[in-house]
Amino acid sequence: MTSTDVHTPEYVAGFACLVGRPNAGKSTLTNALVGEKVAITSSKPQTTRHTIRGIVTTDTAQLVLVDTPGLHKPRTLLGERLNDLVRETLLGVDVIGFCLPSDQRIGPGDTFIARELAELQLAKRVPVVAIATKSDTVPRDRLAEHLIAIDQLGDWAAIVPCSATQGRQVDDVRDLLISHLPASPGPLYPPDQLTDEPDEVMIAELVREAALEGVRDELPHSLAVVVEEVTERAGRPDDAPLLDVRVNVFVERDSQKAIIIGRGGARLREVGTNARAGIERVLGQRVYLDLHVKVAKDWQRDPKQLNRLGF
Repeated sequence: MTSTDVHTPEYVAGFACLVGRPNAGKSTLTNALVGEKVAITSSKPQTTRHTIRGIVTTDTAQLVLVDTPGLHKPRTLLGERLNDLVRETLLGVDVIGFCLPSDQRIGPGDTFIARELAELQLAKRVPVVAIATKSDTVPRDRLAEHLIAIDQLGDWAAIVPCSATQGRQVDDVRDLLISHLPASPGPLYPPDQLTDEPDEVMIAELVREAALEGVRDELPHSLAVVVEEVTERAGRPDDAPLLDVRVNVFVERDSQKAIIIGRGGARLREVGTNARAGIERVLGQRVYLDLHVKVAKDWQRDPKQLNRLGF
C-alpha cells in the first residue's frame, strides 16, 4: 500500500453546551471530561453563574465545553438574566448535551427544558445528546426506567448514561459530542489549554464554592463574589513570590453575613483556607487571600447592583 492510500482522519473542532435543570451534574461532568477542575461544583442548586469553558483536546478533535447556569423558572431579575445567558449560548454551539440526573425522576423542569430544546432544533438544527448523569446512584432497573423516560421526553441524537464521579462512560459522552463537531483546519485553542476563563473569574468561583459548602439553603442565591485586586507582594525574594488577592463576598442581609463569618470568624477562616488551596493551583504560586464580607441589600432584584456585581 502506498502512502497515498493511508486515510488520515479529518480534524474536527467546535463547541458543545451542557444544559439541564439546576444541580443536574453539568459542572461535575465538565470537570470529568476535561480531566481537571475548571468549573465549580456544589450540592447547592444554581451554583454556576458564568459560562465556564472547558477544553478537551485529542489527536483528531478539540471539544470546547460551555457549562451554563441551570435553566429554571426565574423568581428574580438575576434568574431571568441567567436564563437569557443560557438561551444566548445555545444559539452559538454545534451540539448540546442535555443532562438529566438518574437519581431524580423526570419533572416539570426537565419538560420545560425539553420544550426549549425542541424549539431550538426547529430554528437551528442543533443535535441534542441526552445524558443520564449520576448513573452510579441508582440500581440498574431504576436506570433502565430513567432511560426509557428520557427517550419519551423528546427526539434525541443519542441517549447515554454516565457517572462523572466514577468515570463511567465519560469517554462515551465525549466521543458522542465530538461526533457532531464540524471539520476544522486545526484546534481552536492551544492544545495544552484547559479553559479560557480569566484568572479573576476562576478565583471568584473558587471563593464562592468554598463559601457555599455546608450552609443553609437560602444562601447560594444571595451570594456574589467580586475580586478587587490581584497584586505581587513587594519586597519578596525571587524564589518565594507572593500574590495578594483581595476579594469581596456580597450577601443580601446581615443575618447571611453572620452565617458566612461564623462564630468568632471561624467559618470565614475555613472558607479562606479551602479557597486559597484552589487559587494557588490555578495561579501556580503562593497566595495571601484577604476576604471581606459585605451586605448589598436585595442585590438580586436591583438592576444597578446586578450590573455592578457582573450580572
